[in-house]
Amino acid sequence: MKLNFKIIFHFFGLLFLFNGGFMLLAALMSFIYNDGATIELLLSGLVIVIIGGILMFLTKNHKKELNKREGYLVVAFGWIVMALTGTLPYLLTGSIPSFTNAFFETMSGYTTTGASILNDIEALPEGILFWRSLTHWIGGMGIIVLAIAILPLLGIGGMQLFAAEAPGPNADKLHPRITDTAKRLWLIYFGYTAAETILLQVAGMSFFDAINHSLCTLSTGGFSTKNASVAYWNGQPIIQYIIILFMFLAGTNFILSYFAFKGKVQKAIRDEEFKLYFKFVALFTIIAALIIYFRADFSISSIDHPMVFGKAEASIRHALFQVIAIVTTTGFVTADYTLWTPFLVVFFFGLMFLGGSAGSTSGGVKVVRHMIMIKNGFLEFKRALHPNAILPVRYNKRSVSGDIVFNILGFFILYMISFIVGALVFSMLQIDFESAIGLSASSLGNVGPALGNFGPVHNYSELPTIGKWWSAFLMLIGRLELFTVLILLTPFFWRNR
Repeated sequence: MKLNFKIIFHFFGLLFLFNGGFMLLAALMSFIYNDGATIELLLSGLVIVIIGGILMFLTKNHKKELNKREGYLVVAFGWIVMALTGTLPYLLTGSIPSFTNAFFETMSGYTTTGASILNDIEALPEGILFWRSLTHWIGGMGIIVLAIAILPLLGIGGMQLFAAEAPGPNADKLHPRITDTAKRLWLIYFGYTAAETILLQVAGMSFFDAINHSLCTLSTGGFSTKNASVAYWNGQPIIQYIIILFMFLAGTNFILSYFAFKGKVQKAIRDEEFKLYFKFVALFTIIAALIIYFRADFSISSIDHPMVFGKAEASIRHALFQVIAIVTTTGFVTADYTLWTPFLVVFFFGLMFLGGSAGSTSGGVKVVRHMIMIKNGFLEFKRALHPNAILPVRYNKRSVSGDIVFNILGFFILYMISFIVGALVFSMLQIDFESAIGLSASSLGNVGPALGNFGPVHNYSELPTIGKWWSAFLMLIGRLELFTVLILLTPFFWRNR
């Protein structure tokens, strides 16, 4: 079967239009703040919009069907196209003159990783900072569309579990109801962003800081307008609590938010993945808070002075913030958690492999996959005792097909292999062990902060050029559920059948 390149490039044209339109929005922000980058941002947006318009015009007579192979190409190369075109504002303004660094920052933005090569964020023009945050927001919005519309079509592991709750494609054509579902979820996504912006303003943030942090929270990205990230507001706990709330919501399946707004709150609360996600956050926060309270040295951990708000409150707040930031792969920081005892360093490293809920903007393995693997593991004990018994894995009182279970197990194995290979490549670049495994786990899980020399108070500027490209590749495959990208590297994918 020959590939329908017209529909592929038609999608690319649409992505160009989206990207260019958001660049023009960043140009407007630049104009409002008179930061000196308006012309460059305007030029970037116009160039990308014109290219997108030409592409869509030339491919307007495409066949309306999208098969699986074309779907993989649209998703994987679509993200690369977005990242390549997204470098233009950085390059034209001279904010990031190196193409490698600009590509890294842009890929980190679209994959909602939040890793940065910038040493002085606060020196950048407001328009560029806004564009940087928008790359997160666009990427997060794109992930929702992927989760609801594209990935179930491609059969990517785990996504079918909640695709049944949302109207999904049952053939090669995208069902019209998919568009309706995506629109509703985008509306929730936009609504959450607007609500957080308002609340952060009321809590004392400037409008510019509030809208940027809202864009980066709902996308579970982690870019900040401050060099110290959210630690800049350590003296204003209410700001951190607002961000905690919206990070938690962003890490929750957006389908459940839709049910809640439709009045089906019980259906959302009873969801097995949500309950486990909530329990994980609560348990891990209690563990971290107790260790911070009894063992961490407040004088060296960048935590606000315990005499101001009380040591117990500060311990709980920082534990809750960092647990949710890492579990949801948002990557904001309020302190250097690598100074909170060796146990917590290993503890937070382990959380990088958890991830938020399926159908959220989080990266990582996802809670539902861990749940299915744990359930299947316990069932293996029963199967050993009762080999003839039929013991299916159940999720939300429904039986999960063996194909999905095997797909999830295959995904996890591939994820761990990717992590190991990722760390090995970093170690070949003369990066120490702690930093190498941290970089690999953080890049693959789209977390942002890593360990060692690339921890929460450092950035990725010291990473060698090859290391930046490798990290960007890991971000991409981690964001797009591994199979979507890695299948393109197999010879049988490209054979005409």
